[in-house]
Amino acid sequence: MWDLIVVTPIRESITFLSRAIASVGIPYSFGFGIIIFTLIIKLLTLPLNIQQMRAAKALQELQPKLQELQKKYAKDKEKLAQEQMKLYQEAKVNPLAGCLPSLVQLPIWIGLYQALYRMAQEGILAEGFFFIPSLAKPVGLSWLWPPSAWHWPDMPAYLVLPILTLVTQLLVQKMSSPPSSDPQQEAMNQMMYFFPFMLFFFALQVPSGLSLYWVVMNLFTMVQQYIFMQGWKKPTPPRRKAHGERTQKS
Repeated sequence: MWDLIVVTPIRESITFLSRAIASVGIPYSFGFGIIIFTLIIKLLTLPLNIQQMRAAKALQELQPKLQELQKKYAKDKEKLAQEQMKLYQEAKVNPLAGCLPSLVQLPIWIGLYQALYRMAQEGILAEGFFFIPSLAKPVGLSWLWPPSAWHWPDMPAYLVLPILTLVTQLLVQKMSSPPSSDPQQEAMNQMMYFFPFMLFFFALQVPSGLSLYWVVMNLFTMVQQYIFMQGWKKPTPPRRKAHGERTQKS
C-alpha cells in the first residue's frame, strides 16, 4: 500500500519530469526533474506553510501579553501555564503549528528516499548534477569513514549538499521560530534546532538526489517566508508636521 500511494507516484513523477526536460535538450535532466518535483510539492503544501507563518506572526504579537502574565504569576507556575494556554486558545494560536510542515514532509522524504534508492539500483539515476558525480550516491557512511576510503575529488563534492542541507535548515528554523517570552515555547524552539543536525547526519548517508530535494525545498521556504513577512509588515505612518513647521523653504 505504501509503495502504491507514495513511492511509485514519486518515482513516476520524477521520471516523467526528467524525460520531458531531456526531450528539449537540457542536460542534468534528473537533477532538474527533482527540482521541479520539489517546487510542485512546495506549492501543494503552501496552505500548511501559510498556516505556519500566520502562527509565528500571531505568537510574536502575543509576546507583550505573555510577558504580563509572567510578571503577574511569577510565583505560581501552574497558574501561569493555565493562563498562557487560555491566551493561546482565545487568540486561536497553536504553539506547535511551526512543526507541522516538517512533519508533513517527512513521509514524502521517506518515500523519495525509497524511490531514489530503487532508481539508483536500476541504474536510472547514475547521471551527475553539475559538480556532483552521481545523484545515486553516496549510500551509507563507508565513503566518509575511514579516511582511507576517501576518493578525491568525489568526496568533497558529495559533502556540499549535506552541508547546504544543514545551513539552509538552520536558516529556515530561525525564520520560523520567532523569539518568545514563554519558557515552554522557547524550550521547544531550542529543541527544534536539533532537527537540522539530525537531517545533516541523514544527508551524509542518502543519495545526493535526496539532499538536493531538501536544499531546494529549504531555499523555496526561505524565499516564501521572506515574501510573506514583508507583506505583513505594517506601513510606517506619515510623520505629522509639528505646529508652526514651515512647509516650504523660504
